[in-house]
Amino acid sequence: MVRLIHGGVYLINGREILTADAYRQKIRSQPHIQVTEQEAAHNTISSQIISSHNVGSGENLELKFDMLTSHDMTNVGIIQTARACGLKKFPLPVVLTNCQNTLCAIGGTINRDDHVFAYTAAQKYGGICIPVNISVIHTYMREMMASCGAMIMGADSHTRYGALGTMGVGEGGGELVKQMMNRTYSLKAPKVIAVYLSGKVNPGIGPHDVALAIIGTAYKNNFVKNAILEFVGDGVENLSMDYRNGIDVMTTETACWTSIWKTDQKVRDYMIIHGREEDYKELKPGKAAYYDGMVYVDLSQIKSMIALPFHPSNVYAIEELNQNAQDILHKVELDALELTGNSNLRLNLSKKYYDGAIHVDQGIVGGCSGGCFENINAVADTVRGGSVGNSVFSLTVYPDSQPTYLELVKNGSIGTLMQSGAICREAICGPCTGAGEIPGNGELSIRHNTRNFIYREGAKPGDGQHAWVALMDARSIAVTAMNGGRLISAENHDIAYSNPEYHFEKSIYNKRIYNGVGNPKPETELVEGPNIKPWPEIPALKEHLLVKVCSYITDPVTTTDELIPSGDTSSYRSNPIQMSEFTLCRRAPDYVSAAKQVHEIAKRGETGVNVWSEPKMSAVLKGIRALPEGKHLDEREIGLGSTIYAKKPGDGSAREQAASCQRVLGGAANLVEEYATKRYRSNLINWGIIPFKTREMEKFHNGDYIFFPYVKSAVSGKQSSMIGYVLGNPIQKITVTVGELSDEERKILIDGCMINYYRN
Repeated sequence: MVRLIHGGVYLINGREILTADAYRQKIRSQPHIQVTEQEAAHNTISSQIISSHNVGSGENLELKFDMLTSHDMTNVGIIQTARACGLKKFPLPVVLTNCQNTLCAIGGTINRDDHVFAYTAAQKYGGICIPVNISVIHTYMREMMASCGAMIMGADSHTRYGALGTMGVGEGGGELVKQMMNRTYSLKAPKVIAVYLSGKVNPGIGPHDVALAIIGTAYKNNFVKNAILEFVGDGVENLSMDYRNGIDVMTTETACWTSIWKTDQKVRDYMIIHGREEDYKELKPGKAAYYDGMVYVDLSQIKSMIALPFHPSNVYAIEELNQNAQDILHKVELDALELTGNSNLRLNLSKKYYDGAIHVDQGIVGGCSGGCFENINAVADTVRGGSVGNSVFSLTVYPDSQPTYLELVKNGSIGTLMQSGAICREAICGPCTGAGEIPGNGELSIRHNTRNFIYREGAKPGDGQHAWVALMDARSIAVTAMNGGRLISAENHDIAYSNPEYHFEKSIYNKRIYNGVGNPKPETELVEGPNIKPWPEIPALKEHLLVKVCSYITDPVTTTDELIPSGDTSSYRSNPIQMSEFTLCRRAPDYVSAAKQVHEIAKRGETGVNVWSEPKMSAVLKGIRALPEGKHLDEREIGLGSTIYAKKPGDGSAREQAASCQRVLGGAANLVEEYATKRYRSNLINWGIIPFKTREMEKFHNGDYIFFPYVKSAVSGKQSSMIGYVLGNPIQKITVTVGELSDEERKILIDGCMINYYRN
């Protein structure tokens, strides 16, 4: 079904796959096809696009993007940061969407206030603003902005437009601000992994089935981490554009950096339908292209899949799950106990299996992965003439844009869905972000959405609230709905899928969307509601650093939803201080109070108070003085902050608040074994949090103080390794590393954050 090919792989004429040894043998016998390995590496589509966007000449890439996009979880913070850095106008197209915090009742006026702020920012700086309910962020970018050979950066982890020939990169807001300030995005040249699609999918198998099969195979062993996935092979031409987009948007869950697909007539037709034929060009590998590895996918062998709680990589074939339901559901419960760190929780997922089947309570199809035209038509074809029933089970669909919705109305699919008892909602990201359709306590929801993290979809284990979310394709969700919520796959059902033709109605966008690209109006006043607050002042890095460990998390992976839960914080995303109160609230409830205690001491020290004479800090200073490096140092040159230890933090969302909230509370460093994603590490750096890595985590614990002498000199001197001291009894030395840092990143850390760097 899906297999990984390790080591170098050559692709000849886009079809023939050869190992490095086999390629060398081939060119000896057929010298006319000889291409050197270096030339073959440049023959990938990825290399062609990266080269055209690299403005640097050094070892690292320095990339300039063609356009930017963000949504209303990140819009305000990005604009506020850019303003503080000196923004005058957008130097490239910037799309501000409003598709996540659309419930304008929670928190009073503040959600709507943020939407108005985005509109006035688009006017003032010359951008595009998408009103609420018009389109989800990634659908609009596919329909109107993606072009073959382009690069788009978005403040959302699912920024993926590879199926349209555009490299989409999801990053924290700080990286978007750099582009707004005419700076570059710096990284070491990533690996390029080929995803070779072969054959055709069987009836009833949808894009989520293919995506989950790939994620389940590639995620856990870091095979494609921070790499580019390049989709090639004869199977690509057998997939429609909705199908390709549905697979592509889920590549984020493999932990890759970005994705790109070869383009063909179907991509050209997509551009023609959307009135943008000039944005098409053919992209394909050269006659001999070299890849660092390959994910080989036999589409004909893909089964109906399900990703069980609480990660998109927790994948099973639905057939396998149904055959071993009790054992697998019990394993998920045990994993949840380990994930929460609370062995006393009373979980109830196993109760969903009775009468010989797994019973689910809710089905949802929507967002950038599920809400596309073909998926919803397939659901309508499945439920036509039937009923979703009048029991607790419910089925809800969210078309991904108003143009999609209109076409579904015109072809009768919306009517068919409503007649079955399904609910048809507006174009929002709500269920995907935990801002709508939250399951009840103990309920199991199946969703054609992008994620199923434990703290995203309503679960609050600390409060005794347990909600379970699994990911499935729309086709199997619809079949399950027609079976009263009994979990079942679509692959063995004879359903006549109508596959109607799609017609795009652009006038919907013309009549509602503000487009001020190239026409900034600097006289426009930004409308700031009472919850929109500027960033607090952040101090520069001092010569020495003392941190207190305020949270110690040993989970295999810590997601950004654990670092800063999306649902709880959605109303306060534009108020940095208020939002920081929710940091780690579900995973480590004591963190905020512990970090604030350290921060209050540090703030008093910044005002000139001699905090080192206070009893607690005097004892810590005594420990520092006992060190060889501490005997004669000036305590005024010791910076004080908090830190967290997490084994592998940062999987999930690109939201910079996962880092900025720590910084607002005085966070000065992270201590980790490894970082789950580049974007989380970048967020830390942009907010002045030093990204330490260590293998000596057993030497310190929650509540310990760790002293790092001469850390500022080490950062400026380009040292990758530093020494720290755990101030316990006895004092223990630890070694930490910061990895590769660009010159700009080092200056940002020294200045204390990106805002200070640009001010300076």
